[in-house]
Amino acid sequence: MSLEGRLAVVTGAASGIGFATTRRLLEAGAQVHAVGRSREVLEERLAAERRADALTTYGLDFTEASAVDRLFGQVAAERPIDVLVYAAGTNIPDRSLGKLTLQAWREVLESNLEGAFLFLRAALPQLRETCGHAVVVASVSSLWPDESGAAYQASKAGVLALVRAAAIEEHALGIRFTAILPGMTDTPLMDKRPAPPPPDVRARMLHPDDVAATILFALSLPPRACVAELTITPTLLHSVGRT
Repeated sequence: MSLEGRLAVVTGAASGIGFATTRRLLEAGAQVHAVGRSREVLEERLAAERRADALTTYGLDFTEASAVDRLFGQVAAERPIDVLVYAAGTNIPDRSLGKLTLQAWREVLESNLEGAFLFLRAALPQLRETCGHAVVVASVSSLWPDESGAAYQASKAGVLALVRAAAIEEHALGIRFTAILPGMTDTPLMDKRPAPPPPDVRARMLHPDDVAATILFALSLPPRACVAELTITPTLLHSVGRT
């Protein structure tokens, strides 16, 4: 899956699916602008993956519109991007509707949905210029009920709707949009569950690299083909998140 010469922006690159995708893109020959909340953490985690002149790191708040716009202004000074991967996201322990506070609701929607909107909006002029590809990590909870909580499910359903709307508006300009819908994946997000899964359950979950492989598959198709939505679930766990 050679992506030699492609320029990508990846969010959530310090851990989980974003980190695995950054590594996969670098291995495939792409140049990557890796974005996380802390540049220091990014530098530390990605130090072993660095290829000369292939990786640039940025620390910013995904929900701050001016910071996102500045980032894409910096990136455009080099050249327009070919790929955007939005893999940032969060959840909260007290996620049931009866316990959900307004502040917690906003925290989840801002990170998962508003952040995706801000990055897509900022990247759109460059993606139009390159006939690029935007990949956004949603969740099986975009469509199926599970135990991830009302705020998370609402945010991921919004992400899926956002990607679908963008695709139908922009496809005639040659931009491809893909929504990735993973099932239970062993990332740090699992530690934010009310009761984090035990090791034997986590061992049966998807690994972040499994999801990253689906992202690379979608990106590697010829421009005439687009994976609009791709659902990936762990073989040994029920698709709605129960063992």
